[in-house]
Amino acid sequence: MEKAREIRVKADEEFAIEKAKLVKQEQQAIDAQYEKKRKGAEVAQKIAQSNLTNKSRLKLLHRREEHVQDLFSTARTKILTLADDESRYVQLLEGIIVQGLLQLLEPNAIVQVRKKDAAVGRQAADAAIKAYKDVSGRDVQVDVDASLNDEGAGGVKLISGTRRITIDNTLDERLRLLEDRMLPEIRHDLFGANENRKFFT
Repeated sequence: MEKAREIRVKADEEFAIEKAKLVKQEQQAIDAQYEKKRKGAEVAQKIAQSNLTNKSRLKLLHRREEHVQDLFSTARTKILTLADDESRYVQLLEGIIVQGLLQLLEPNAIVQVRKKDAAVGRQAADAAIKAYKDVSGRDVQVDVDASLNDEGAGGVKLISGTRRITIDNTLDERLRLLEDRMLPEIRHDLFGANENRKFFT
């Protein structure tokens, strides 16, 4: 009886130890599985949040781009009406002709204007010759050629006497250059500094 009781007690102890061991193993397996699922859920949530952030960022960038394009579209419309005020337009032509002559620095130049700007082009060229002489101390012979397309917004093209150098000072080209070169500054003025930008040239 004593021996049987001893064996039963020992067997109960071994059973309890084995049971505790198995329960602990299963518990660890369940914890590991739960941890894996929790991490998977966290990753999925982060991916979903990142996708939403990217979508909203792209939407914002798209809206900003639309706004900038609207701005340039308005500017294009405005420059088409610039030639309507003749006194201001003559002043503008004079300024851009002088600018072109100072870039060329040649004794002869051809100034191309729109067909409908032939008279104001001649008037502006005469004033520009005097202004160029005052600034550079040089004489220049300018021929006005009314061969530009009337569909453009206006302005001039200057061609050197040797016909090797052409300076496009039309309003359309100046606006295009403005769009290319001033775009970062325009964006900064409209929307402020870009928080994601780390390097500036």
